[in-house]
Amino acid sequence: MKQAWKHAFRRTFTILSLATAASAAAQTHSPGPASSPAWPQRPVRIIVGFPPGGGIDVVARLVGVPLTERLGQQVVVDNRPGANGVLGMELASKAAPDGHTFFIGTTGNLSVNPVLIKNLPFNMERDFTPVMQTSSVPFLIYVHPKVPAKSLDELVAHIKANPGKINYYSSGNGGLPHLASELLNTVASVKAVHVPYKGSAPGFNDLMGGQVQFGFDAVPIGLQHVKAGRVRAVATTAPKRLMFLPDIAAANETLKGFEVVNWYGIVAPAGTPARIIERLNSEILRAMNIHDLRDKLIAQGTDPVDSNPKTFAAFMKAESAKWAGVIKTANVRAD
Repeated sequence: MKQAWKHAFRRTFTILSLATAASAAAQTHSPGPASSPAWPQRPVRIIVGFPPGGGIDVVARLVGVPLTERLGQQVVVDNRPGANGVLGMELASKAAPDGHTFFIGTTGNLSVNPVLIKNLPFNMERDFTPVMQTSSVPFLIYVHPKVPAKSLDELVAHIKANPGKINYYSSGNGGLPHLASELLNTVASVKAVHVPYKGSAPGFNDLMGGQVQFGFDAVPIGLQHVKAGRVRAVATTAPKRLMFLPDIAAANETLKGFEVVNWYGIVAPAGTPARIIERLNSEILRAMNIHDLRDKLIAQGTDPVDSNPKTFAAFMKAESAKWAGVIKTANVRAD
C-alpha cells in the first residue's frame, strides 16, 4: 500500500512538472498581445528617385553605411529615376509599411511637386509618414565674369537697368533653381528671363560660355570654377555665410528673409509603425554623432540637420506653402 502511494505520487508529480514546463515554454515562445516583431528582419531599402552619382544618391549611400552596421541588416540604395522623382515616390507609396522600404527625397520631391503637379499618383499627406530631414544644400548665385556685379546688390541693379535682357538658367521648369530665380524676381522687383535646361550641367556650361548671365545652383557644381575664375559667386542662399566661403555674403544680408535651401529628407509609406520611424530617426542621429558621417556630408557640400518626424512634417508643410506662393505669382507650370 505504501509503495503504491509513493508510485502514484511520483507519477502525478512528473505529469504536473511536464505540464508546467510546457506552459512556460509556450509563454516564452508565443508573443503576447503587447509584443512586436524585431526590426529589421531583412535588408532595408532606401529608394532614390534619381540616377546614381547625384547629390542625393551620394547622401543616401553615406547614410546607409553606418546604418547597416547599427541595424544589423544591409541597407540598400535602390535608384528609380524618372519624372523628377515621381516614379520612385510612387513605388515607395505602394510598398508594404513594414519598415523595410523608405524614400529619400529633395525639396522638389517632397514639398514642391505636391503643389506644382496636378494628378500625382500619390498624396503626400495620405501616403507618406515623415522620418527626418537629413541635410540641407545651400545654393550659390553664380554670374558670368563679364556681368558687372560682384555682389547681389549689384546684380539686382544690373537686372533693373536691363529689364527683360538678363537671362538665367535652371536645371528644368519647376525645379528649385527655377523657383529661386522667380523668388528673386518677386522680392527684388526685377524681371530676369528664364532659360530652362535638362539638368544643371548643360546650363552651367552655358553660363561659363556667356550664353546666360546668372543662375542659382548647388555649391559642389560650381565651386571649382569660382576658384578658377570661370564664374563668380555673388551670394549664398543659406541663412548665413558658409564656413568654408566666409567672403561670400548671404543673400539675406541684401534682401531680408531671402533664403533658398535645397534639402534632403526621408519618408516612409503611411502606416509604418511609429516605433520603427523613431528607431530609424534615432539611429541616423547617432550615426551622425558617433561615426564620421557628419564630416563626410559636409565634404559633399551638404549641411547635416538634426530633426525628428514632428519637426520635419511641419517643415515640409511650411516649404510647400512658401513655394506654392512663388508658383502662383510667377505662373510656373510643370513640363
